[in-house]
Amino acid sequence: MSAAATSPHDPVLIAEVLEALAPKPGDLIIDATFGAGGYSRAILETGAEVMALDRDPTVQPFADALAADFPGRFQLVRAPFAELATVFAESGRARLDGVVFDIGVSSMQLDQAERGFSFMRDGPLDMRMADTGPTAADVVNGWEHGPLAHIFKQYGEERQSGRVASAILRRRAEQPFTRTLDLAEVVEKALGGRRGAPIHPATRVFQALRIQVNDELGQLTAGLEAAEQALSAGGRLAVVTFHSLEDRIVKAFMTERTGATPGGSRHAPVLIDRRAPTFTAAFKGARDATDAERARNPRARSARLRAAIRTAAPDWMAAAPARRAAG
Repeated sequence: MSAAATSPHDPVLIAEVLEALAPKPGDLIIDATFGAGGYSRAILETGAEVMALDRDPTVQPFADALAADFPGRFQLVRAPFAELATVFAESGRARLDGVVFDIGVSSMQLDQAERGFSFMRDGPLDMRMADTGPTAADVVNGWEHGPLAHIFKQYGEERQSGRVASAILRRRAEQPFTRTLDLAEVVEKALGGRRGAPIHPATRVFQALRIQVNDELGQLTAGLEAAEQALSAGGRLAVVTFHSLEDRIVKAFMTERTGATPGGSRHAPVLIDRRAPTFTAAFKGARDATDAERARNPRARSARLRAAIRTAAPDWMAAAPARRAAG
């Protein structure tokens, strides 16, 4: 496919994800982050069944199209992926063969100005993946300096987080924020413009607000634990991330659950977790997109895939946390 013909909704690392999941006819795979349905369609084409999750109400037309193309083998459940284990249990199915996550905001959401995820187009300062809960406007207009600076630094890795928070408080005292471009302009001025920089000055602040509004990192941790709980022995977990914050969480989870956590030394004994490993690594480390995919799909440039295979051990949330100090 040529770069010009590439859809902005093309699923990233799809060949690698399919290899990691190894779906086959009769398998049940949960696509925990349905979006525009790219992963679901590719999995369905292997003959497997797909149960998709998404809290975004605007994805319904994509789900309807898949249900029509693959009758009896696809369903969408309106739920956040943190509820994956509950959704699977309520389905009455006996076995879950795979789970795939595509973490973060989708190209489709970025393209919808009315969702407020991007400052490339003016829109309401919303950023919610669902249609409930506080918006980004609620955060920037209601939070005090300390908490605002904290999320800008922690979730956006913005070095001048305090300066940005101060600028926001000064401006909102005169007029509340309601639009994306308005906030982007205030942030740009607070950071001295930085025109010509590799990324727009407001990028990190918008990322931090999006993560906060949607509890993305908390949802990711809960979603990984839910997948561990729901997957059957031999079931496969594949997670695609686009940011170091997310990748660190996935890496730490898989390192811990495969029993690969580094040991301590005689000077610094480590706490040994006696719970049995719940996963084995599908491959070492993470896989990145090929040069060809990065060239045709800009979203693939920062994508990383990690994958693991479920063992028969009890999930760690259910197992007794029997621990003792080594040494």
